[in-house]
Amino acid sequence: MRERALSKQTLTINVVATVAPEPIVSKLELRSVSRTFHAQSGDINAVDNVSLRVKRGEFVCIVGPSGCGKSTLLNLFAGLDQPTSGKVLMDGVAINGPGPDRVVMFQEHGLFPWLSVRGNIEFGLRLKGLSKERCREIARHWLRIVHLDRFENSYIHQLSGGMKQRVALARSLAMDPEVLLMDEPFTALDAQSRDLLHEELEQVWSSTGKTIVFVTHNVREAVRLGDRIVLMSFRPGRIMKEFRINLAHGRHVEDIEVAASATEIMAHLRAEIDRAFEEERPA
Repeated sequence: MRERALSKQTLTINVVATVAPEPIVSKLELRSVSRTFHAQSGDINAVDNVSLRVKRGEFVCIVGPSGCGKSTLLNLFAGLDQPTSGKVLMDGVAINGPGPDRVVMFQEHGLFPWLSVRGNIEFGLRLKGLSKERCREIARHWLRIVHLDRFENSYIHQLSGGMKQRVALARSLAMDPEVLLMDEPFTALDAQSRDLLHEELEQVWSSTGKTIVFVTHNVREAVRLGDRIVLMSFRPGRIMKEFRINLAHGRHVEDIEVAASATEIMAHLRAEIDRAFEEERPA
């Protein structure tokens, strides 16, 4: 009887489905990217088998000697160039060309001399089809952010170099891109102007959470600004090492901690700079 009763019992098994967590999609990603340029003197392998992930809202600085492919990587992210091999992705989707979700700020400000300061900022907004009133509102907002609201009716030739770059920064940010790509934008500035732009850029980044990729030769500048520094080797450009900067933001290039971190990074970079100098020195 006991065996019969047991045979009539129903055995219930609770199966708990295990769901694998979705992989975190990087805001920007290079997957085994190489870029070769063809020249009369022969092929130039600018970057070779580079893989890099940039998280959403991260401030990443890329440093390395001349000829290491820093600007090439930036152009690939911008969609201004395509890799010879590998993939370039944004939010997991292949980048096939430029787009309004990415804005590039170059060393040369590229402002239109025939337009006023405000007109330069409104130019891209009007191409987006915004009303005249909305363009003016956005332009004036960003001019206040970069402390140039008193100069909105001035022309570019009336501005200092630092002021021109502040207009260029305001113009880039007015387009409200998800990603800001910056190619040595402060190199030609004096120290005082550069420090001011560092502060303004950091304030914008902390308040908006935009993803920034910043190319520079200046290691102290990279430590001053970045969450992470990617160190490139001389041609063909490869990622040699990455440095996580754990210093609190609000840094200055004169800070002892910034100088110490820059010195450590330069120790790794020195041999690559020497190699670049030797290869590019006239015979």
